[in-house]
Amino acid sequence: MNGNTPYAGLPGETQAGRRAAADVPTLTSTQKRLLHRDVSRIAARTREFLPDEYIVDADVSSGVGGPQVRVAVRPPVGHAVSAGFTPDLENATEEIITSDERSEVARGLAASAALQVKQAVSDNVTPTGK
Repeated sequence: MNGNTPYAGLPGETQAGRRAAADVPTLTSTQKRLLHRDVSRIAARTREFLPDEYIVDADVSSGVGGPQVRVAVRPPVGHAVSAGFTPDLENATEEIITSDERSEVARGLAASAALQVKQAVSDNVTPTGK
């Protein structure tokens, strides 16, 4: 039964639980440059939504299924929030992550980071008026 899974391995070539090198997508130097630029744009857009006290960072790494993108925000109080995904490399021409996707991720991260601060300080703040 395990022979039916892509993780069963190939006798003499790939160990069980490992992926064959041919199965893992590789990036060209142009794709790497575009991906790093797009991820930097997400981080910059997220910074625009937030005050300077929030720390925003982004990185690109190689995962089991190919390149992995992660953008994280550390609010001044509360828990850090992050967004991670695997970009679609098939239709990449001028940009790997579209402008709409970058804006959506940036808005979502900024909102989540602001919510973390609100939840962290909600019990400690006395309302000034009603």
